[in-house]
Amino acid sequence: MALKNMDGKELAFRIALFAVCALIFLAIVYPLYFIVIASFSDSTLVANGKVLLFPKGVSLFGYKEIFQDSRIWIGYRNTVFYTLFGTLVNMLFTMPAAYVLSRKEFKARRVIMFLFVVTMFFNGGLIPTYLLMKDLHITNTFWVFILPFCVNIFYLIIARTFFESSLPPELYEAAVMDGCTHFMYFVKVALPLSKAMISVIALYYLVGHWNDFFTALVYIRDNNLQPLQIVLRDILLSNQAFQNGAGTGGAAGGYAQRYADQIKYGVIIVSSLPILVLYPFLQKYFEKGVMIGSVKG
Repeated sequence: MALKNMDGKELAFRIALFAVCALIFLAIVYPLYFIVIASFSDSTLVANGKVLLFPKGVSLFGYKEIFQDSRIWIGYRNTVFYTLFGTLVNMLFTMPAAYVLSRKEFKARRVIMFLFVVTMFFNGGLIPTYLLMKDLHITNTFWVFILPFCVNIFYLIIARTFFESSLPPELYEAAVMDGCTHFMYFVKVALPLSKAMISVIALYYLVGHWNDFFTALVYIRDNNLQPLQIVLRDILLSNQAFQNGAGTGGAAGGYAQRYADQIKYGVIIVSSLPILVLYPFLQKYFEKGVMIGSVKG
């Protein structure tokens, strides 16, 4: 509708709607922008509120300190491995299980699904779980990131719902007439028609692995197995201790104070950037698949 054809109320509503959307956009974008400019601004100026729109006292000291730490590269290597291999294992377990549980001819599917759902609400607790991992001899190994959490029940339900509601029974009947087995139908028909759902669930799994620090905090003691999140946490803690006077001499404390926020904000960017870079490539699938499993009228 052209502006000249709008009455006063419609025009006022459009202007108010635009203003509200602009405020929401700024409220989301500005904190991200502030973290970026604060990561290479003088921490004293940041703390005094003098860095608002543009960086001041520009320095890359924080990034140099972060990337000169060899633990960063070990953590990156471990996290990338845990994320890629873990997501692959997640999908290899979740997709076939979801397909089988979506088949109405599988008589035990309701009982099995009930047992799966129970685990969403009840678990053994931290200490029994730790003892179980220890008895399985997977503590302090990379398998503890992969095997115990290879299926997320919520994502399993989403995938099962998609297979059940979005793939018509006639499609399977036609495939059977052409000689397809369940395995062939799953690989050649169901999966290619489920790209949006697979991409969304894979992205959820991937982000979960990338952000996972609690598993390492509880089960991992070997520094060479620590993921990036634990390494960045240790850098922040050591930097905070140095800033609070654990450094040698007053000058060192002042130096740490000047660059403390640079390291803090730099750590946030280093840990978040890979996921932010990956997301635009999966966005089209994410938009298609985010409503999978919802009630459609």
